[in-house]
Amino acid sequence: MWIPTEEEKIGVVICNFRASVCQALVLEIGETVQILEKSEGWYRGFSTKKPSIKGIFPSSYVHLKKSTVTNRGLCETVVPLEDPIITETTSALQEWGVLWKQLYVKHKVDLFLKLRHVMNELIDLRRQLILGHLAQDQTREIKRHITVRLDWGNEHLGLDLVPRKEFEMVDPDHISVSELYKMVCARQRHGDGCRVPVQHHLFVNLKSFTYNTISEDADVFFSLYDTRDNKPISEKFMVRLNKNGGPKNPEKVDRLCALFTVMLTSWMSWLSLGRMLLNDSKKGPPHVQYRRPYGCAVLAMSDVFHTITDLKEEKDFVLKVYTCNNENEWFQIHENIIRKSSTKYSAPSTNYGLIISLQLLRGELDQIRRENQTVFTRALAITRKLGFPDVILPGDTRNDLYLTLERGDFERGGKSVQKNIEVTVYVLYADGDTLKDCISLGNGEPNTSEHRSFVLYHNNSPRWSEMIKLPIPIDRFRGSHLRFEFRHCSTKDKGEKKLFGFAFTPLMREDGTTLSDESHELYVYKCDENATFSNQGLYLSMPCCKDDFNSCPNLPSSLPFQRNPKETFWVSTQLCSTKLTQNVDLLALLNWKAHPDKVLDILGRLRHINGEEIVKFLRDVLDTLFGLLDDNTDKYGPLVFQSLVFIINLLRDSRFYHFRPVMDAYIQNHFAGALAYKELIRCLKWYMDRSAEVVRQDHIQEAMRALEYLFKFIVQSRILYSRATCGMEEEQFRASIQELFQSIRFVLSLDSRSSETLVFTQAALLNSFPDIFDELLQMFTVQEVAEYVRGTLGSMPSTVDIGQSMDVVKLQSIARTVESRLFFFPESRSILLPVVLHHIHLHLRQQRELLICSGILTSIFSIIKTSSMESSVQEEVEMMVESLLDVLLQTLLSIMSKSQSLETGEYVSTLLSLLRQMTEIHFHHLLNNFHSKEELKEFLLKIFCVFRNLMKLTIFPRDWSIFVLVCSLYKVWNSFFSLTVLYINQPSLQLESLTQAKRKKILDKYGDMRVMMSYELFSMWQKLGENKPHFIPGMMGPFLGVTLVPQSEVRNIMIPIFHDMMDWEQRKNGNFKLVEAELMDKLESMVADGKGDDNHRELFGLLLEKIEQETWRETGISFVTSVTRLMDRLLDYRDCMKGDEMENKKVGGSSNLMNFYKSEINKEDMYIRYIHKLCDLHLQAEDYTGNLTVLFFYFKTILPACWEYGISLCRELAFQYETLYDYQSLSWIRKMEAAYYDNIIEQQRIEPEFFRMGFYGRKFPFFLRNKEFVCRGYDYERLEDFQQRMLGEFPQAIAMQHPNQPDDALLQSDAQYLQIYAVTPVSDITDVPQLERVPERIKSFYRINNVTRFHYDRPFHKGPKDRDNEFRSLWIERTTLILARPLPGISRWAEVEKRELVEVSPLENAIYVVENKTQELRTLISQYQHRQHHGNINPLSMLLNGVIDAAVNGGIARYQEAFFDKDYINSHPEDSERITQLKDLMQEQVHILGVGLAVHEKLVHPEMRPLHKKLIDQFHMMRTGLHHVSAFTCSSAFNYLLKYDRPSRSSFYFSLFFFFILSPFFLFLTLSRSLSSPMNLQGSIRQSSSSLSSHTSSEAGGNLVIMTDGLIGEHTEDTAHMQVG
Repeated sequence: MWIPTEEEKIGVVICNFRASVCQALVLEIGETVQILEKSEGWYRGFSTKKPSIKGIFPSSYVHLKKSTVTNRGLCETVVPLEDPIITETTSALQEWGVLWKQLYVKHKVDLFLKLRHVMNELIDLRRQLILGHLAQDQTREIKRHITVRLDWGNEHLGLDLVPRKEFEMVDPDHISVSELYKMVCARQRHGDGCRVPVQHHLFVNLKSFTYNTISEDADVFFSLYDTRDNKPISEKFMVRLNKNGGPKNPEKVDRLCALFTVMLTSWMSWLSLGRMLLNDSKKGPPHVQYRRPYGCAVLAMSDVFHTITDLKEEKDFVLKVYTCNNENEWFQIHENIIRKSSTKYSAPSTNYGLIISLQLLRGELDQIRRENQTVFTRALAITRKLGFPDVILPGDTRNDLYLTLERGDFERGGKSVQKNIEVTVYVLYADGDTLKDCISLGNGEPNTSEHRSFVLYHNNSPRWSEMIKLPIPIDRFRGSHLRFEFRHCSTKDKGEKKLFGFAFTPLMREDGTTLSDESHELYVYKCDENATFSNQGLYLSMPCCKDDFNSCPNLPSSLPFQRNPKETFWVSTQLCSTKLTQNVDLLALLNWKAHPDKVLDILGRLRHINGEEIVKFLRDVLDTLFGLLDDNTDKYGPLVFQSLVFIINLLRDSRFYHFRPVMDAYIQNHFAGALAYKELIRCLKWYMDRSAEVVRQDHIQEAMRALEYLFKFIVQSRILYSRATCGMEEEQFRASIQELFQSIRFVLSLDSRSSETLVFTQAALLNSFPDIFDELLQMFTVQEVAEYVRGTLGSMPSTVDIGQSMDVVKLQSIARTVESRLFFFPESRSILLPVVLHHIHLHLRQQRELLICSGILTSIFSIIKTSSMESSVQEEVEMMVESLLDVLLQTLLSIMSKSQSLETGEYVSTLLSLLRQMTEIHFHHLLNNFHSKEELKEFLLKIFCVFRNLMKLTIFPRDWSIFVLVCSLYKVWNSFFSLTVLYINQPSLQLESLTQAKRKKILDKYGDMRVMMSYELFSMWQKLGENKPHFIPGMMGPFLGVTLVPQSEVRNIMIPIFHDMMDWEQRKNGNFKLVEAELMDKLESMVADGKGDDNHRELFGLLLEKIEQETWRETGISFVTSVTRLMDRLLDYRDCMKGDEMENKKVGGSSNLMNFYKSEINKEDMYIRYIHKLCDLHLQAEDYTGNLTVLFFYFKTILPACWEYGISLCRELAFQYETLYDYQSLSWIRKMEAAYYDNIIEQQRIEPEFFRMGFYGRKFPFFLRNKEFVCRGYDYERLEDFQQRMLGEFPQAIAMQHPNQPDDALLQSDAQYLQIYAVTPVSDITDVPQLERVPERIKSFYRINNVTRFHYDRPFHKGPKDRDNEFRSLWIERTTLILARPLPGISRWAEVEKRELVEVSPLENAIYVVENKTQELRTLISQYQHRQHHGNINPLSMLLNGVIDAAVNGGIARYQEAFFDKDYINSHPEDSERITQLKDLMQEQVHILGVGLAVHEKLVHPEMRPLHKKLIDQFHMMRTGLHHVSAFTCSSAFNYLLKYDRPSRSSFYFSLFFFFILSPFFLFLTLSRSLSSPMNLQGSIRQSSSSLSSHTSSEAGGNLVIMTDGLIGEHTEDTAHMQVG
């Protein structure tokens, strides 16, 4: 009998099971099974791999695991009771196992091998975790390793990102959505490698040193060298080698290694030097030996970083050893090698040298020691940074003196050659004994009691630059001194070393300070081998250096040792001590009682003391400061306060940040200033009150930054005082704190917009303010502290009253307030939340600092989520809904329109957090707060738009499935239909694309939300009742999208809706045309996107069954049949385009579908769309003829008037036809091309005007709001017409009457402002001489097509207006608009992408005006010459009258008066070329006016003759006024005549005759030249062929005509040129 199991619910298969028993499951090792029932040694259940197949299996084959069960019964959920990391690892390994095999099949070998390695590591780590034998720290480390590998695998396999907290997956139900979003973002940043910088170290292992020329012992030194500062940055690592290149100490074989704990990113070098040479003299004793420099090897760290790509990877490097060409330059050999000064060193003849291995190690030293224990077992030498590290930790105890033997100057001493000088260094104590083992040549070798320098051969001015370390005990430092003995190492006199001098220096001065970190010039005293140093007092009483000599005025006349004034010795020192100081001021402060009269001066110098010195004696310094405060508060109080502020700010430095716990411990355990709080409060208030008066506020800002620790001292001092006095003066203390907060509010309320220093003061105060909350809570109740904080936050000015930088600081202060402990108390939240929400509301409304605001809201929601059981939370949520919901929706809509994905995700999570916190009561209150249906409607539209965009836009990455599912879980059942459809179709809900394990997990937790939403959609549709026709056919497409979901139940739900739509349209219109058109359009686009399958044929079949019972059966069947045929063709077309199908098959499928659209359902737009696709197929098949034929038909369809574009297509087709010898088609296409040329010349095309439009105000749609566009107007549409048309489209808009740019207030206003004015296109065609002959109607096409730049001008007067002639001061502000795409395009509008602003001078403006007016005259005269205006002479009359009459009354004459004046020319010599250009343009305009008057003479009506005569008279006056302008040459005159008057010979002669009458001088000159040389006239005529077309005529007149006619008759070829040109 089968019994349901109670405890045995889940197990793991431990042995393969395959049996012939009926209904038995087939199981494999490792599978997880869920147990439903049991019976006599058998279980019944299913494998989690295949939950749909249930069966039986033996209980002995399963290892049971503890578990918890929820929802017991048919839909129960079983979760193993084990560490969640183990469960996740098991699930991941099972999922990865399937994908791992697929990697092998797909030949992704690299990832296949890496994944196998990671899976093996996970199995081993999981096994260690399951055993449970690890300590807590080890368990955390194992979990960290597991999660790192899980995240790596999920990322590389394209699986979901897993948000974690403490290594475990988070439950989305237990945290707010905004916090979940924050965690997911953090996981993604972690995956991108955005980690906090960690410390790196360099492990060095010397493997061998092979060099043939070295046959003696050698000392090898390694150090790091920084080329930026040209100095070593690390201690030395020393290795002693024997003459064979092996370690001198046999115990160090394979142990010559060091760890350098300092690493920089700059260029560094390795330095190795030195060898030990024995005396090779046959006379001398063999034991005499001295050190000599040998060579140097350098390795760039940049090469190491490029070579070692993986941490913990150890690689070998070979270092060549270079020798110095001149020993005198040995001190800088490494610099010469780095600089590659090859003349100063010699390269080795072989590649042998130092062979080392390097390895980069990351992390703290303790961590490296734990993770690399084998490295530290090899007698590793820890080599540290010279001096203190970048971060000084409390407890670090060091007392190292680094001594560098720099150089010396010595006398020859009567010898014929220079000396070989060796320096011996001793460290001696006050009693004369040598300190043992206090000299270290380098890490890795034991310390010694003396050091002998290397010897430079025959050099009296040696430069060693040799550094040693002196680790002297602190208790021995006072009284110790250094002695340097100088010996000459002879190579002849028995190889002996002869002492000839010494120098010394004490380590500590009499005032208690140590030797300063600098170079020291020491005196050299004479001595010999017989000199005795047993009584060191003999020489310690003598001056050791110049400073010492100056401080000892009473020296005895006779000294035990005589100084050689010509010999000196330089050393440099650097002290690294945590117990000793070199600073006199610090010692004077600590011993202030010895000199009380100097205390004020000492306190003033405290700021100049090195920070390292202060933190070393932090406790002593603080005790001294508070001791001074107790001694005399009035006298020392302000200076002690300044000093305390300086020390507190010193601890903000990253180098000393670790001393903050030392300060905290001092305050809690050692601070004893019970009265200090009074003076601290008084000084702090005094500083704040003076912030409005003082100009320099550096000291005030420093005090604001130190606010946290000042309050710690204040509170602790008050606690001490209260203990000592049993709470006396409590009211006075509270009053002083109240007054202090009033001062804080006063500082924050000041208007800082005009004072940058005040801005910094307020920023420093706001940054430090949240740090004092915890201190205040020790003395006051939560409500009292909250009231203080609320008053302070409320005193801050609103957003519009402060700058953007203060905006950020203010919000950061609010953010820290929300994250503080104070905000976690419900009683404080009720006080603080209103003011916090007020500031956030202001920023959201103005769209400022959105990311910071979202961070604040995330923190608030996280706190509310964790406090959801408290009663006050409901009121807080109500408060947030009233303050934020509407502005949140508005902000989201604005952000989504700008595609700011980061901010979009932030605010989507914020909105969802708020909605999830809302209960039914909150929703009722929200609805009741709307005063009208219009307000409710507007709110619903906003939220519908937000959710529509949320489903539609790709806001979150694909692998954020947990977060996307949480967003989808929010139920928007009552939303708009399109929102519902988007919800059903969103990718995160399409379970078919997921793995089986993931699909099961989602179904267990959420169910199939598509089915639930489909039922809700059907229910909503049924509730529409009589309102259904309003949604037909608009919702046909979206509902069709639901049927494309591959879920049968969803499709079946939608069939009645389609039937209902057809029924309602049949009732209303008697047909299905609207539904049919919409359905076909949407069906095509969806199938093209890869949706839809053969099951849709069944869908339409089910629809037919519904139709069978209707009265409109026949039309319904026809409709469904047509749609079905389209579906068949669309699916066929999609199948044809997949894979490597034959090109003919693809072309056939495209043609089949294209013909269906054209012939059967007559859809022109779809027909054109597939023309494009067919064209692409022809190109892929290299069938250019077919491609061009398709394009030609397309061109004839959509571009009937763009003949220029058609000509290029004709030429391409002609080339193909000619190549194929298809002469019939070639003839046809050539005729078509010729017809296009005729159309260009003969057909008139109107030039449209262009208008710039600005849409300002928040009431415009998002795609228009606060943007500007340029629009191409319709034919014959002028500015007034366009303005009326646009105001008709936007009836609520207010027309702006000026072209100025709007301000921020207008941009953010709740209205519509429309700004329209005309702009001029700027063509890319340059005005080169070749284009002068091109007809205007041809050039005009290119001037107004494919244009991206437009400009408009605004005149203004710069400086005082010239009353006599305003043109002298009239400037032009020219604004150029650059579009995102050229016009004309797909749309008549194009958005302005960029604006450029230039100013045009008065002279340049005059040139521009004259040139444009001349161009306008040319164009209009050309049109009349070609009879384009059909006898209407009015436009020409008005233009000529405007130009000529303006010239008489102002115009050209005014320009002449303004710019041709001698005074102007002399005062503006730089404008000479422009003045000449203006003169030429004026002459050109005069001659064109002459041509225009000639045309006007011929066409003018008799009634208009008086006007014509008036124009001629005024023209004569204008020409007379230009008498001083240089005249044009004769040939130029003929050029203009021929250029603008060539429709017939009669008009040419008439123009010539008219020109001669008006200009007697030109008449004489021309006739004389023409009669003397007829060919010159003919050549001039030929050279000035116009760009205007002409036709021959037989008209003639006058003697001049006969002369010219004769010329032309004799040269018929030239006549043809004139007529054609």
